[in-house]
Amino acid sequence: MYETLLYDVKDGILTLTLNRPDKLNAFTGTMAMEMIDAFDKADADDAVRAIVVTGAGRAFCAGADLSAGAKTFDYAARADRPDKQGTAVGADGKIDWSHPSVRDGGGRVTLRIFESKKPVIAAVNGPAVGIGATMLLAMDVRLASDQARIGFVFARRGITPEACSSWFLPRVVGISRALEWTMTGRVMPAQEALEGGLVKKLYAPDALLPAAYELAREIADNAAPVSVALTRQMMWRMLGADHPMEAHKIDSRSIYARGRSSDVKEGINSFLEKRPPRFADKVSSDMPEFFPWWEPREYR
Repeated sequence: MYETLLYDVKDGILTLTLNRPDKLNAFTGTMAMEMIDAFDKADADDAVRAIVVTGAGRAFCAGADLSAGAKTFDYAARADRPDKQGTAVGADGKIDWSHPSVRDGGGRVTLRIFESKKPVIAAVNGPAVGIGATMLLAMDVRLASDQARIGFVFARRGITPEACSSWFLPRVVGISRALEWTMTGRVMPAQEALEGGLVKKLYAPDALLPAAYELAREIADNAAPVSVALTRQMMWRMLGADHPMEAHKIDSRSIYARGRSSDVKEGINSFLEKRPPRFADKVSSDMPEFFPWWEPREYR
């Protein structure tokens, strides 16, 4: 199905595996477009209740594929960007900063993960560097192997953090730690990532995926899919709200809409009858009419 990914749905859980093990799953333009497509597909599939993202082989993702050498981050010099749409440089030599070809591919990926209606769990099985680290930030829960190493190495390559990480990273770990990790660019052991709040828990390598599936299973088996989709977007988007009234508006509308649904009746009855719930509402067709409540943001 994909050139750089494995896409496997089993018992309500999608395992999305970065699959360039001979290159330590280094990130390419093709991988970016395929990841976006995979999240589109997962959102449209009601059989997918949760997503686990991991890497094939001994790495999660070693960052951008540097095989193009100095041209790696010089987008105008690259002919292999699948999203390239002409050039941002006009005849007068001036750059149109709003041109699509200026856009960071990693940012396209994290923006798409941010929009996901399904919960996303990272299982960081090995080195996660550069975009391999920043793509994790838009995921909801990050679990890691105790052998993993994580690095926001951009300053050591002469560039700056990407993939919207200047928004995500301080919100996940705090501004001071975010600045320390990005300004030093060092590759840290998994224990430091745990202590800094970047990952929830460390596991022996062979216990990592079972732990990720156990968490995904807990969501898939017990939570209403529409409620999960709403909750995910409520939490992420309220991080940027300027007043708790914005949360009150969405909380109120969501509770009102969900309170009229068949899911809430099933949730209460299954609790009272001490049985597993059988939620019927679908993310593909039963999101409340006020969703989405935000204006789409364009790159301009």
